Amino acid sequence: MFGRRERLEYSGEEAPKSRRWLWITLALVVVIGIAAYFMMGKQDGAATKAAAGKGGAQQANQSQIPTVTIAIPGRQSVQTVISGTGSLAAKREMPVGVVGEGGLVTRVLVEPGTWVAKGQVLATVDRSVQVQTADSLAASVRVSEADAKLAQANLDRAKGLVSNGFVSKADIDRLTAARDQASARVRVSRAQLAETQARNHRLDIRAPEAGLVLTRQVEPGQIVSGGSGVLFRMAMGGQMELRAQLAEADLLRTHVGSTAQVTPTGSTQVFSGTVWQVSPVIDPSTRQGIARIQLSYDPALRPGGFASTQIITGAKDAVILPQSAIQTDAQGNYVYTLDAKDQAVRTPVVTGEVTDAGVSIAQGLAGSERVVLTAGAFLNPGQKVIPQLLKKQ
Repeated sequence: MFGRRERLEYSGEEAPKSRRWLWITLALVVVIGIAAYFMMGKQDGAATKAAAGKGGAQQANQSQIPTVTIAIPGRQSVQTVISGTGSLAAKREMPVGVVGEGGLVTRVLVEPGTWVAKGQVLATVDRSVQVQTADSLAASVRVSEADAKLAQANLDRAKGLVSNGFVSKADIDRLTAARDQASARVRVSRAQLAETQARNHRLDIRAPEAGLVLTRQVEPGQIVSGGSGVLFRMAMGGQMELRAQLAEADLLRTHVGSTAQVTPTGSTQVFSGTVWQVSPVIDPSTRQGIARIQLSYDPALRPGGFASTQIITGAKDAVILPQSAIQTDAQGNYVYTLDAKDQAVRTPVVTGEVTDAGVSIAQGLAGSERVVLTAGAFLNPGQKVIPQLLKKQ
């Protein structure tokens, strides 16, 4: 009995000791695990911090490089346009007055704006006296023709009697002279009649050429003569023109045959014309000359009106850039282009015509370069940039 009890008591003491060692082992494992976790976390944090520091430096360097807008302009056709203003007029204005002796105007047959043919009667003058004179001369022609016929008949009969000895040679000569005088009087009478008829024809006021009547300065019942001045004004063929005033430098660039667009003042309608004459002289007081632009007839083109014009003197291929891309300093005009490393390169240029599309570059660019369009004023040669290509609309 006693021996069994001792064995039971011994077994009860061994069990708690085993459990203690188990818990101690578990605790050491947990402590080691926690320590390892913190050590690895610290290493990862240092690596992350180093990586973050490196990326931040790169980001800071990147933020210091400016971004610029660039374009590859290419080449395009550029028209040279010269602007001017002037007054509208008939290309060939014809003043019409009294050609003959004049008289009392009986009828006026046209109004301003009427198209007439060459020789058409514009107004008639009373010719009652002149008609009677013409009739009298026509009768004189008939009388002289009858006398000439009688003289010829007398000469023919006398020639038939010469062979019989009834008429002498002297009689033949006298009859021949009488016949010749009668024929001459016929010619004189006819000439006088023709002169009178021509004078009567000139009493009518007629159009010298086909065209458009612009003004009328005569009314029925008015007495007119050679000193009455201009009674009608006409535009030959109805052709109009703009007499554009141009500066001396622009006049030198304007050539006969250049096309032009004309816009009358107060109208949006545009008319196409052609420069047909360039003034050979310059007004010494205004330093301007006149370019005459021929226009086809249109009711909207009224002589005396004011109009503006754009004359196209030629076209050529050139590089076109906006004004913002061109810089200027003491050395002249220049632009910034980018090299293969996206570094700014100062490129001198010579500017040409200024158009609605921009400024043409006469020299300095081929059109294939990458040109800085904006922020050029803040760049320096060799400076690194971030290019941003402008998309064409």
